[in-house]
Amino acid sequence: QVQLVESGGGSVQAGGSLRLSCAASDITARPYLMAWFRQAPGKEREGVAVITLTGTTLYTDSVKGRFTISRDNAKNTLYLQMDSLKPEDTAMYYCAAAMGWVGSSIFSPRSFNYWGQGTQVAVSS
Repeated sequence: QVQLVESGGGSVQAGGSLRLSCAASDITARPYLMAWFRQAPGKEREGVAVITLTGTTLYTDSVKGRFTISRDNAKNTLYLQMDSLKPEDTAMYYCAAAMGWVGSSIFSPRSFNYWGQGTQVAVSS
């Protein structure tokens, strides 16, 4: 069982930055995949960024060049650096983990077994 706890959300103005963290605990093996998802009110949960155990990263098109996902395996912590934030980035952000490779469904919430409780990000114009 993997426990995930996010932190770092908040309210910022457009153009600002936030850094989200996700601490993993109660793990017996490091997850192969860790990811950030987000869900805005009335919308489906969407994948934002994914990172493998060896550091390969993938981003959804809307955040490329603005967000950076990273992980510190020694600290069992996942990060999301969010720069040049836009009002449309407003959402609840969730950390997720999967123990193995999930193939082409890498941005599907159903591919991930473990989830945090979420941290709110609000960007005002």
